[in-house]
Amino acid sequence: MQESDWDATDRPGTSLDRPIRVLSVDDHQLLREGVNAVISAHADIAIAGEAADGLQAIDAYRLLRPDVMLLDLQMPGLDGLQVLERIRCEFPEARIIVLTTFAGDAQAFRALEQGAAGYVLKDGVRTELVDAIRTVFNGGRHLSVSVAREIAWHLDSERLNERECEVLSLAAAGNSNRQIASHLSLSEDTIKGYMKSIFAKLGVSDRTHAVTVAVRRGMIRI
Repeated sequence: MQESDWDATDRPGTSLDRPIRVLSVDDHQLLREGVNAVISAHADIAIAGEAADGLQAIDAYRLLRPDVMLLDLQMPGLDGLQVLERIRCEFPEARIIVLTTFAGDAQAFRALEQGAAGYVLKDGVRTELVDAIRTVFNGGRHLSVSVAREIAWHLDSERLNERECEVLSLAAAGNSNRQIASHLSLSEDTIKGYMKSIFAKLGVSDRTHAVTVAVRRGMIRI
């Protein structure tokens, strides 16, 4: 964890009489350096500190109390959603922007449900991150356009529940229905029922297509 010389007692406000203090959390140093380079070009925003994994992120937030936190989703230790849940539970006022490569609606839904105020794709660091930070600092929300489009497109779609995601993840790993049933201590007929429900919710007719759609939408990872 790295920190600046900012006083941690300087709590978030709503005016711009000082720079917006940002905590950057990502396990890739090059990404953090890119974020720093973009932010350093704007006098009204400053990096208050950095963290490279989920546990560091929580410790850094407690120490620095930044105005805005930039949070990656896929990290060692605790993932971004776990960090988001813990910080928002301890600090309900926390203003957090998810900064990720995952454009799927399912991941975005989860992040927003857990209290994220922004969801920005990493390919938008140079074009929209600064505006997102300012918007979230001032109490607004910011979604990358492509993510907002995915959410709108699937707004009326049913999402897979936790067990269905588990079944499909095992199927994606090459397991047969019988092997999945054995792994989960369920009957093969029960697994067939789950697969039928998965196909219906995703609008597909086979496993390969189901896995492709679920990965694209951020429901499972492979």
